[in-house]
Amino acid sequence: MAWSLMVPLAAMAGVSVESARIWPAPDHTRLVLDVGGKIDHKVFALSGPSRLVIDLKNASLKTDFDKLDLSGSPVRRIRSAPRNGNDLRVVLDLKSDIKPRSFELEPNQQYGHRLVVDLIDEGGLKARKPAEPTISQNSNGKRDIIVVVDAGHGGEDPGAIGPRGTREKDVVLKMAKTLADLIEAKPGYTARLTRNGDYYIDLRSRTLLARKHNADLFVSVHADAFRTPQPRGASVFALSQRGATSETARWLAKSENRSDLIGGAGGVSLDGRDEMLAGVLLDLSMTASINSSLGVGSSILGRLGSVAKLHKKGVEQAAFAVLKSPDIPSILVEAGFISNPKEEQNLSSSWYREKLSRAVFEGIDDYFQKTPPPGTLLAWQKQNSQGAGSVSQYRIRRGDTLSGLAKENQTSVSELMQYNGLNDDRVMVGQTIRIPAS
Repeated sequence: MAWSLMVPLAAMAGVSVESARIWPAPDHTRLVLDVGGKIDHKVFALSGPSRLVIDLKNASLKTDFDKLDLSGSPVRRIRSAPRNGNDLRVVLDLKSDIKPRSFELEPNQQYGHRLVVDLIDEGGLKARKPAEPTISQNSNGKRDIIVVVDAGHGGEDPGAIGPRGTREKDVVLKMAKTLADLIEAKPGYTARLTRNGDYYIDLRSRTLLARKHNADLFVSVHADAFRTPQPRGASVFALSQRGATSETARWLAKSENRSDLIGGAGGVSLDGRDEMLAGVLLDLSMTASINSSLGVGSSILGRLGSVAKLHKKGVEQAAFAVLKSPDIPSILVEAGFISNPKEEQNLSSSWYREKLSRAVFEGIDDYFQKTPPPGTLLAWQKQNSQGAGSVSQYRIRRGDTLSGLAKENQTSVSELMQYNGLNDDRVMVGQTIRIPAS
C-alpha cells in the first residue's frame, strides 16, 4: 500500500522550469527553458493577436519570466499559469506572427536538460534577397575580394570551456571581429561576419550566408579542446575528399540546389543538366574548392607559425559540415587549445588574439596577392604593376602537366606552384594559371 502511494506523489512532483534565457538573432529568437529533466511539451502559434503557446505536461514554474530582457526580440511579454491541475501553460505575447520550432537538449558541460523554442521570422527571411553577384567579366574590373568570417558556436552553444571558465564562443567572436576589421582596412577587401553577437546559427546556414555574400573565401574561427590539458597549438583545416564525396551526393539529391550553384567564385549552374554531367561539374567544383582551400590554408599556417606554436605543420583535412560549400574555398582555423591553461590565458587576452588575427589575414593576403580572382582590384593591380610581358595567363588544355609547362616556360614546378598558390602539382582542364616571365 505504501508503495502505491509513492507513484502519484512522484508524478505530482513533475518537472520544474528552473530558469530561462533568450537569444535574439537577425532572423530568429531562441528561448531556452532550463528544466529538471525530460519534459512532454506542445507548441503552437496563434494570430490576432500574435501569440505562441507552450504547454508543458506535469510541470511547475520556479522562475520569474518578468526578469528576462526581451529587448531585440519579437516578444512583448511572457505569461504563465497552471493548467489541468499539474500542467503549465506559457504564453508569449508577440509583436508579429512567427513560425515556431522546438526541441530538447541533453545536459552538457554548462547546462542541464533544456527545452529550446525558436521563434523564426519568416517574413524577414522572405524579404532578404540574395546579394547581386559582384563578379565582373571585365578584365579591368576592380571589385573587392569578399571574405566571410565565421565565429563558431554562439548563444546556447558555448563551445569548449577552458579550466578557468573561458568560453570558446566568446573568444572566437572577439577574434572574428578583429580579423574582419583587419580585412576591411585593406584596400581591395570586404569582410562579412556570419554572426556579430551572442546567438547561434546552424552550420548549414553559415555556408549559405557565405553564398549570399558571394564570398571568395570562408574562414571559420574556433578554439580546440581535448580531454587532457597537455595538447596545444593552432591548426588549419580544409574539407577532406571523403567529406566532399558525401556532400556531392547531398547536393545532387536536392533539386533546389541545382540552380543555386555556383555562388562564390564561379558561374556554373547545375540546373537542367543530366545526372552524370551535373555530377562531373560538381565534382570538379569541389576539387577546385578544396585545392584553393589547401593553398590559402598553407599560406595562413606559414604566418601563424611565426606567432604561435602549430599543432600540426600541414593543413589538416576533415569532413566538417561548416566547410562543405561546393563552390567557395573554405577553411577552419583552430586558434589554439582552450583546454590548455596557458593557451586559455593567451586566448583571453586581446593582444594575443590580435596577433593571431593579423597572422591569419597576412596569410590570406599572401595567397590572394599571388592568385587574385579575375575582376578584382588585386588582379588589376598585379597586372598593371608587373607590366605586359612579365606575366601571362594560360588555360590548361587536355594533356598539359605542370612539369611540362614549367619546362616550356623555363621555370620550375615549385615556382609555378608557389606563384599560383597550389598545394600539389595537379592541374585540371580549363583551369587558368599565371606564368611568370622566365
